[in-house]
Amino acid sequence: MTSAPRTLRWGHSALEVEIGVGDDGTARLTRIGLPGGPPPEGRSWPPLPLVEVTAAGHGRAWSGGRLIDTSLGGRLRYRAHRATRDGDWHVLTVELHDAGTGLGAEVVYRSPDAVPVLRGEVVLRNEGEAALHLESVSSLVVGCLADGPEAIGDADLLWAENDWVAECRWQRRQMRATSPVLNDRAVAYDNGKGEFTRTGRGVWSSCGRLPMGGLADRRSGRTWLWQIEHNGGGWHWECGERDELAYVALLGPNDTHHGWRHPLEPGDEFRTVPVALAFSADGGPDEAFAALTRYRRAIRRPHPDHQRLPVIFNDYMNCLMGDPTTEKLLPLIDAAAEAGAEYFVIDAGWYDGDNGGWWDSVGAWEPAASRFPGDRGIHEVLDRIRERGMVPGLWLEPEVIGVRSPMAKSLPDEAFFRRDGVRVTETGRHHLDLRHPAARAHLDQVVDRLVGEWGVGYLKLDHNIDPGSGTSAHPGETPGAGLLGHNRAQLDWLDGVLDRYPHLVVENCSSGGMRWDYALLSRLQLQSTSDQQNLRLYAPIAASAPTAVTPEQGAVWAYPRPEDSPDEVAFTMANALLGRVHLSGMLPDLRPEDRALVHEAIDVYKAIRTDLAQAVPAWPLGLPAWNDPWLALALRTPATTYLTVWRRPGAEATTALPLPHLQGSAARVDILYPTASQAAPSWDPESAELTLTLPTAPSAVLLRLAPTVPDAP
Repeated sequence: MTSAPRTLRWGHSALEVEIGVGDDGTARLTRIGLPGGPPPEGRSWPPLPLVEVTAAGHGRAWSGGRLIDTSLGGRLRYRAHRATRDGDWHVLTVELHDAGTGLGAEVVYRSPDAVPVLRGEVVLRNEGEAALHLESVSSLVVGCLADGPEAIGDADLLWAENDWVAECRWQRRQMRATSPVLNDRAVAYDNGKGEFTRTGRGVWSSCGRLPMGGLADRRSGRTWLWQIEHNGGGWHWECGERDELAYVALLGPNDTHHGWRHPLEPGDEFRTVPVALAFSADGGPDEAFAALTRYRRAIRRPHPDHQRLPVIFNDYMNCLMGDPTTEKLLPLIDAAAEAGAEYFVIDAGWYDGDNGGWWDSVGAWEPAASRFPGDRGIHEVLDRIRERGMVPGLWLEPEVIGVRSPMAKSLPDEAFFRRDGVRVTETGRHHLDLRHPAARAHLDQVVDRLVGEWGVGYLKLDHNIDPGSGTSAHPGETPGAGLLGHNRAQLDWLDGVLDRYPHLVVENCSSGGMRWDYALLSRLQLQSTSDQQNLRLYAPIAASAPTAVTPEQGAVWAYPRPEDSPDEVAFTMANALLGRVHLSGMLPDLRPEDRALVHEAIDVYKAIRTDLAQAVPAWPLGLPAWNDPWLALALRTPATTYLTVWRRPGAEATTALPLPHLQGSAARVDILYPTASQAAPSWDPESAELTLTLPTAPSAVLLRLAPTVPDAP
């Protein structure tokens, strides 16, 4: 056995991790921060081990009014470690072992060079002679986020509510509201009470809340942000206090919250879902989100779309709304091409021969002859898209089969979610289990036909049902375990699709933003941010989107309507200019001056999009709240800051926007869009504030600030 070091230090120029190993071999993460921080001596050691593992028959016990950790995680002891490099990634693997059960654990930390983000996952192996029935396994446990009562008193919890058409609503609350001082100690008993938790359930990973959270110090600006990279609702995080230290624990599915259990037979292994923790020493949430943005770019599958950022027209929102026909599409195609769109996506309804009765009959994904008459059918439309210089796309909801679909009978029961031997039915639909070869073969045939034979270059993959806890298709399987198996099979299927069609662009959608996670977004090119149809209510979603997705992946609707005023047309176009433009609306019916505003916005977007693909976000007015009268989103590169500012009804005409990264710099302020705006910006380099007046509401403006170089004497 390798001799246990007292302190293990690992990291790079932007991040250092310390792991302390006690005399009994218990390993704990004692510090994460900038390199060169104070040594762990003289500071409290976190009570939590590197990994928390619970299994049937291996719980916890009480002694003298205190919780004693006799779980498997508390019994794991240090065995060895190794530090390696994987391209631009630094990797630390810490091996742990429990001699009593034979359970082995590899705690794997990864961090991209020069980015203060730690990625964590755990691999368990049963090296013993008896099965272990796992009930929970943490992906990352950090017990040293804030040290001492004063630091905890200054800490605020961050989390994001995420509902249909009201996505990405960040909340902030003092940590002391959930971990109060009970008497002369912050925690009277170390019994697991008082922590703040958020949990995802079902199939949608971000239904109700994003799989993210954070802890920020109000005084120092020290901030932690975390995300759980799982494409199902089986996730959980908790943040609380132990021995006057703030901790966070990040998990995938577990027994308490999801009914997940996993038998680990001798020789078998289990891998947790990956998670990430970003750190800012003093820059507040903005700097932590900037680090998380760089990290998200580092974990993505490479794809040309991430650099090109083509403009997409989609015929759904405030447009055809699921009722496409050849007659309706042809003039839209011409108008989209004239506006500068580079992709044209036919959204829901193209397969619907029942004129609206498609919900419970989908699954074969064949075009409806009644919608696309003539010898060429839908190919007349697809060819017209290509003739106008655009790439055609189609909407698809791959994981569902309607109860009236012929596929519901032709596919075996084992290809679907089942519980207690009964096929699950949710609102007239069944859900495919992508672990089954027949389910996967069916979807591969659909994609090969649409992409390989028809030449479709864009797929919008939607998902509009939540079939509950999961599937117990295999003997002895809990629904939570079945759901995790399907989630991982879905990722494998998507990898296979993009391996076969590396230039295919795939959009992630689930009733808007109900599956907004970096298990999917590490593979897919775009994320639908919302189904919100009100341009004023879309503004806070668009402003907040870069908290959850890189700017170049965040698809934001820009949907001018014939009845909109010019200010409203500019407002809806501005919503999308610092993300990915999802153009829609009845463009042929717009007034000429409004069409000109649309064309101007697309021209501006194409001029700046190269910068957007490398920029990081900031929020000069703080993280947007749903009812804020003023909203602001900045994207900044080393040389340029782009700033979208929205004024909604009820706001005063003037606001001040702090931009501390430009402190002391003389900056030129350009109004990029709309050029006819009556906006009046004024920059003060000493206070690092931009004063902006927008005379009307609702109105919005896109500005560019660039430091100026003094003239040579």
